Amino acid sequence: MTTPNKTPPGADPKQLERTGTVREIGSQAVWSLSSCKPGFGVDQLRDDNLETYWQSDGSQPHLVNIQFRRKTTVKTLCIYADYKSDESYTPSKISVRVGNNFHNLQEIRREGKSSEGTFVYSQKG
Repeated sequence: MTTPNKTPPGADPKQLERTGTVREIGSQAVWSLSSCKPGFGVDQLRDDNLETYWQSDGSQPHLVNIQFRRKTTVKTLCIYADYKSDESYTPSKISVRVGNNFHNLQEIRREGKSSEGTFVYSQKG
């Protein structure tokens, strides 16, 4: 079960990490993209700079795949989106899927279009 919530304006996942509320584990995973324009790939997606971003370059759906090398429990997922900065590339839907491999993924959450902010998906329990 997941519960979506939007962090308050100005909330910073890095601040949540400093206070021990969350721990960043993305560096333990292999990241891949369905497509990207040159200079707008995984490095820009993960660089902690809100001025840089991933920009897809291909047909939909546009996917970000995060695969851990071993079984990993993820309790919270933070995603930042800013529709006002670039409405044409901001996702209209975010789908979170989990599984043991790419072929048995199950959707656990789908979120519609948003305006701006960090979206936090938390697993209960």
